[in-house]
Amino acid sequence: MHERVVIFDWGDTVMRDFSQFRGPMVFWPQVEVTEGLAESLPEIHRLFSICIASNAGDSDAMLMAQALERVEIRRYFDFLYTSKELGSAKPSPKFFQEIVDRIAVRPEQCVMVGNDYEKDIIPAKMTGMKTILYQKNLSSRPSLADATIQSMYELFQCLKDLDN
Repeated sequence: MHERVVIFDWGDTVMRDFSQFRGPMVFWPQVEVTEGLAESLPEIHRLFSICIASNAGDSDAMLMAQALERVEIRRYFDFLYTSKELGSAKPSPKFFQEIVDRIAVRPEQCVMVGNDYEKDIIPAKMTGMKTILYQKNLSSRPSLADATIQSMYELFQCLKDLDN
């Protein structure tokens, strides 16, 4: 395991969220990785352990793993957690503290990557993590995020920049 960890949100960060489908993502007729992420994961995984942390109400870690297998990226994820396994949900800082406790790292060794400012970025910052806000359309509102990206193609360079 690497001493640094990238923690990803699930829906619309790792996997595209199709609002017309219900139930666990693994059973949806269509599943897709967020554009640019599959290409970035090999480089990221060389330098970081990778985790998914989700409120996914319909899935648990096993079902998330199966969805990742469908799109052939499961091998890059070292840890998978949902609110079911963690016993708390975002935006509670307890959700993020439970992750660092289970992985046995300090919050400052982690970078949270998410698309929801209120649920992903603010509580991760409160826990002591670095944060990257993923927004296809940048907003002009002030942000506590350490960085903002518009494309997952930018992620690896952004992680390296934060690491310096």
